[in-house]
Amino acid sequence: MLRYALKRLVLALLVALSVSVATFALLSFATDPARAIAGEDADPLVIEQIRERYGLDRPLPVQYGAWIGGLVRGDLGESYHWKRPVSELIATHAPVTIKLALMSIFVTIVIALPLGIIAALRPNTLIDRAALSTAVAAQAIPSFWLGLIFIILFAVKLRLFPVSGDGTTWHFVLPCIVLGASSVPAVMRLTRTGLLEVLGSDYIRTARSKGFRGLRLLLRHALRNAMLPVVSVLAIQLGHKLGGSVIVESVFAINGLGRLALQSILGGDIPTLQMLVFVFALTFVLLTLLSDLLNGWLDPRLRLG
Repeated sequence: MLRYALKRLVLALLVALSVSVATFALLSFATDPARAIAGEDADPLVIEQIRERYGLDRPLPVQYGAWIGGLVRGDLGESYHWKRPVSELIATHAPVTIKLALMSIFVTIVIALPLGIIAALRPNTLIDRAALSTAVAAQAIPSFWLGLIFIILFAVKLRLFPVSGDGTTWHFVLPCIVLGASSVPAVMRLTRTGLLEVLGSDYIRTARSKGFRGLRLLLRHALRNAMLPVVSVLAIQLGHKLGGSVIVESVFAINGLGRLALQSILGGDIPTLQMLVFVFALTFVLLTLLSDLLNGWLDPRLRLG
């Protein structure tokens, strides 16, 4: 297990390094930070002074070296737009997005796993078709549209939940349902497919011949192997929640990392945006590493690959 973990860790570090290079290069070529700071109608001399002040006149490899060196030291740079350290901005907004992501992935698990299990236990029945139809409907509905409908129905009409903001746990209920619903189809279908495959395997037939039935057979023998691909997709979906919540945070006026990223784009704040993109990508890498390690623990055969 240790050798398997080290191989995965080295691979994750290489991916993270590649992501840092791609992030820095793409955003550096995408716009001129000096012009964004000074404004479109600024004097060229002022733009050059800003470029020199922030070191933007240096070669790109030198800028990348300074940026990655700052990362190693814990210096994430300073926001052009808010005139504050980027680390301070991320630390302020991250808890909100983490709470939103964890609550939404909980919603996904609570809805998708039971639907997938029920559909697998009753294949090609009305229950199975109803579960698949629910998954298709959840996938077809855009998050922003569902969020607006929820606001109108549950916040404005029925007054059950707050319209927007992130002051209390109640503020997170509607956005978590909206964000969690987008992941239900993938997790539900993967649970159904994996469980159907496992239930038809030889060792399940052997377990049945030994007297295992019902929940005992499902929990002790079937679900453990059926959950291997589900663990991976849940890790990816959690990364998506952390990095892809821009729309939901904007609809519900939640002051998290997604909304910060949108404001950074609109304000041309390249240092903040670069760091946010890198943090989002690094989150995916770490969660994928965690899912690989968990799958290796659940299935020893993966460690031999």
